[in-house]
Amino acid sequence: MVVGAAGWWCLVLWLPACVAAHGLRIHDYLYFQVLSPGDIRYIFTATPAKDFGGIFHTRYEQIHLVPAEPSEACGELSNGFFIQDQIALVERGGCSFLSKTRVVQEHGGRAVIISDNAVDNDSFYVEMIQDSTQRTADIPALFLLGRDGYMIRRSLEQHGLPWAIISIPVNVTSIPTFELLQPPWTFCSCRFLEDFSVPLWRH
Repeated sequence: MVVGAAGWWCLVLWLPACVAAHGLRIHDYLYFQVLSPGDIRYIFTATPAKDFGGIFHTRYEQIHLVPAEPSEACGELSNGFFIQDQIALVERGGCSFLSKTRVVQEHGGRAVIISDNAVDNDSFYVEMIQDSTQRTADIPALFLLGRDGYMIRRSLEQHGLPWAIISIPVNVTSIPTFELLQPPWTFCSCRFLEDFSVPLWRH
């Protein structure tokens, strides 16, 4: 991948500066850090759902991030027992973002992180909106880049682990070396996907 001048600028400076340059505010993002496995011990960037789901009222210093089975989490989860009181990592597709959030909530999850199903997506954040069912969800729902989700799952598979251990949310403004802790495969050229010609809840 060839990185333009703006891309190199973003690699050198902190993400907050990159966010400002692309017209987004730092509070449009929520951050979490993988503590284990060690090969993906990075700070990841996610975006909260726009008009559904709850917020984090406390910081979890150590909590499990459990990949849902099936990964799209559109119905009963075969590993729902392990998601109870933990955070689920699910994949985009098959049903609405809200439906996935409700499935995780019904299994007792504290929050859900929904990664894009395009594993090469390392820059486009989708704005997750409510579907047309008038349902609600109470737990936080976050969108994660497809590349980040893929790398987390791949690491867990390589290590034979059923979950990662993460800290969430992370206050990046208090971390002087934040720019050194970002995933090396993700460039700061991220922006929201704002083409509303297709309802995003269907994705």
